[in-house]
Amino acid sequence: MEAVQIVTGTAVPLDRSDVDTDQIIPSDWLKQVERTGFEKGLFSEWRDEQDFVLNDERYSAASILIAGENFGVGSSREHAVWAIQQYGFKAVIAPRFGDIFRNNSTKNGLVPVVVSHEVGRKLLREVEADPGLEFTIDIERRLLEAPAIGLVVEFPLDDATKERFLQGLDDIALSLSQAQEIADFEANRPAWLNT
Repeated sequence: MEAVQIVTGTAVPLDRSDVDTDQIIPSDWLKQVERTGFEKGLFSEWRDEQDFVLNDERYSAASILIAGENFGVGSSREHAVWAIQQYGFKAVIAPRFGDIFRNNSTKNGLVPVVVSHEVGRKLLREVEADPGLEFTIDIERRLLEAPAIGLVVEFPLDDATKERFLQGLDDIALSLSQAQEIADFEANRPAWLNT
């Protein structure tokens, strides 16, 4: 995964709550063998609606998705995270995330930014009023900022996850960082355990 230190950009206001992983990427898209092309399936059932927010050209350059309460609830599917990333989003801001979705996000480099309900509603309204509103998400300082509206809020991110983002470490990279310790363990392992 790529290191993520700062995410800067505009946002898409997805003013919907309880968005589940099947709505993010419908199950029809899970049959693919490759890990590419999922952006076409992102919210595909909603994108048929002419007035769906992703069909609005004003948000076409956005790199941040702002959602309502309980984003990413439902079944575990990394495909939901991949679809969001492959569409071009680097972060999702919401008052609450499904636990599995949040975990999948942090392991794949998609930044989940948790804000209060009040801040979440304010951000949705502000972006709807001004699609060019710029945001900065600073992983090191754990801050979400929108200078044009005077917004500076902290967001929760545990130290281990913060380091994963800053260093660009997925689960495999974390294991490989212990390669010497693993090799030493294997070299000193009793022979009778090798059979």
